[in-house]
Amino acid sequence: MNSTNFFAELKRRNVYKVAIAYAVIAWLLIQAGSILFPTFEAPAWVMKVFVTVVAAGFPIALVIAWAFEMTPQGMKRTENVSPDEFIPQWSRRKFATLIASVAVVAGGLFIFQVWRTSRPSIAVNVPQKSIAVLPFESLSEDKANAYFAEGIQDEILTRLAKIADLKVISRTSTQKYKSAPDNLREIAQQLGVTSVLEGSVQKAADQVRISVQLVNAINDSHIWAETYDRKLIDVFQVESDVAQKIAASLEAKLTGREKRDIAVVGTANPEAYDAFLHALALKNKQGIDNVEKLVGFSRRAVELDPNYAEAWAVLGIGEALKYFFPDHSDAQLKRARTAAENALRLAPGSADGHNAMGQFYYYCLQDFDRALAELEIAHERAPNDGNILFAIALVKRRQGKLDEAIEVQQQSTKLDPLNEDIWVNLGRSYRGARRFDEARAMFDRALTIAPGDVLITAQKAETYLAEGNLNATCEIIGNLKLSYPDRGYGIQIEVLTYRRQFDEAIARVSSALGSSDNAQRLFVAIGHAMLGDLHVAKSDHVKAQPLFVQAEQELKSLRAGGDNGFLLADTLVQVEARLGHRDEVETDASSILQRIKKDAWGFAREEEAVARAYTSLGDFDRAVPLLQHALATPSNESLTPAFLRLDPFWDPVRKNSRFQELIAEKSP
Repeated sequence: MNSTNFFAELKRRNVYKVAIAYAVIAWLLIQAGSILFPTFEAPAWVMKVFVTVVAAGFPIALVIAWAFEMTPQGMKRTENVSPDEFIPQWSRRKFATLIASVAVVAGGLFIFQVWRTSRPSIAVNVPQKSIAVLPFESLSEDKANAYFAEGIQDEILTRLAKIADLKVISRTSTQKYKSAPDNLREIAQQLGVTSVLEGSVQKAADQVRISVQLVNAINDSHIWAETYDRKLIDVFQVESDVAQKIAASLEAKLTGREKRDIAVVGTANPEAYDAFLHALALKNKQGIDNVEKLVGFSRRAVELDPNYAEAWAVLGIGEALKYFFPDHSDAQLKRARTAAENALRLAPGSADGHNAMGQFYYYCLQDFDRALAELEIAHERAPNDGNILFAIALVKRRQGKLDEAIEVQQQSTKLDPLNEDIWVNLGRSYRGARRFDEARAMFDRALTIAPGDVLITAQKAETYLAEGNLNATCEIIGNLKLSYPDRGYGIQIEVLTYRRQFDEAIARVSSALGSSDNAQRLFVAIGHAMLGDLHVAKSDHVKAQPLFVQAEQELKSLRAGGDNGFLLADTLVQVEARLGHRDEVETDASSILQRIKKDAWGFAREEEAVARAYTSLGDFDRAVPLLQHALATPSNESLTPAFLRLDPFWDPVRKNSRFQELIAEKSP
């Protein structure tokens, strides 16, 4: 057979058409397989075998097309068909239609696959060993048991946070979502993880059912699921088992210490454990009332089991926060110290005990070096605990290591990306460094998490005030409904004061004080001092004097009652100066600067308060070096030349040559 006859025979036997049809259909099958196999969680080798089989079938199909013929009498071997016997030919139109239809379907699948893989996906730099634990759904008939689901979620997170080979998102961020959302992939993108743990909890008396499932958020496939039916006191075993299975599924390597830490059994007392879970459910909630409740439940837990180390740790942090505000008494200081020391004594190798001790040194003693040492040990043993990392940043900021603090704050956003408090504090750090654009970007980021939050909005407005831009400040905050003593309310009064609209400012402060209750005694006293300053700005010393006398009496009464905070001290030293009490100013000013000297973040602010007191006494020469340092130092709501230019307080020294040097804007 010559070559011409060979190719003619190929055409006559439909070999060309079989080749084209097979290629198009094979393409369709491969596209379909690449979508369906991952959906049904088929191992990667299944797709490889499938492609190999499809490819191997191509030459087989061609051989069959050559070796067999379809005749009116059915399929026959080629050698059994005479050359002049009729072999049906495929209609060109029908064949073209078939091929076009299959090609359209295959092309559609190909486009879908390209779109799916090219659409925004989990970032390539997201660690594969990363997980978010979403809020557990409470299935208990008693709605009062909702705390239990939150506590179990927190307990599992606490154990996972101790595994260094994982990235674990904090509960502050995950609690923004519902228990079983439909958009897991989107949530994973927002949190920067590849895996998500979902779960539900049902509690009835001392019986507990916990159901969990680990999901690969990249392809929405289930990795594993488990349901546990246990007695309440056996839940520790469930929490440890879940943590171990997550680590194994994500191929995270555990050290010996990590294995021991995630297997810890906190207590054998079910009532103590129940009280502890109540406390955990309140751990991330803001406000004095919630701190009080957390302390109450934690105290109950340690009363029931005095050896419950984790409960002592949570209690220690709560007591420290309570000492910081509002109970600055010796008795409260002792309670905070006792709880932290017990936590560390009972579990000297745990992250919890060192964290509690670090928080005690930070909030109660302002011993920042010892606080940092304890918190760094806690971070080493719970590297995924975003709260510990955030606390380290706050300590470094107090130490004057602002650049390091900002870097650590940025790291903590990776573990807690939806915690607006971290973004707000980043904004405050940039604001303290007078990097106003970056500060506003951080406040805007926080506002995307907490839209319309008036306190965050007020802090953003303050950055414009620090630059001297009254119009921009007023545009942001002017129409907000704020109440005294909110920080934003003070900014509104400052804008009126800087615009020298004294009567309106006096009317608003007077109205606010008239509606204040006895629980705000400190802020009532501060309000009276504020009114005195406004009358002085109007040159009305007759009305100012009794207001300063009243404020002095109120502040001294509060100080005698145990309030020795800087907010009270700052106000009192300035009131004493307004009244001309030089000896008391000297004593109080020295005390303030001595107490704050280790706090680099707060020191410059106290320098400004003392400088204002000296200026009121007519001793501006002593105020100048304090103001110079305050203007040159990064600090909390740091002083700027714009504040000095705008504030009528400085009118008596405005023409002083040294003051003129202070208000001159320095080149960066």
